[in-house]
Amino acid sequence: MNWDKDAIFKALSDSTRRLILDELSERSEMTLFELTARLIMKHELSISRQAIAKHLTILEDAGLVLSKRKGKYRVLMFNNEPLKDLLKGWVE
Repeated sequence: MNWDKDAIFKALSDSTRRLILDELSERSEMTLFELTARLIMKHELSISRQAIAKHLTILEDAGLVLSKRKGKYRVLMFNNEPLKDLLKGWVE
């Protein structure tokens, strides 16, 4: 699949979004509440769930984060396929 390279680089340009991806890559699935709690406790960020949701929108637009409904919760997952596709041309 062809991913929007500019959207990927924009998503990766922000340190908070990179922390979000780090956290999502450590666990297979996480809710917004769990992600927020981990960012606040583990990384001592002063950030609201609304701010994280805005970052997640950018990450989802780039294809780096996927979400699905599980009951009343929205579960977030890291998708590394856009990164693999992006680097394939440069690394191989």
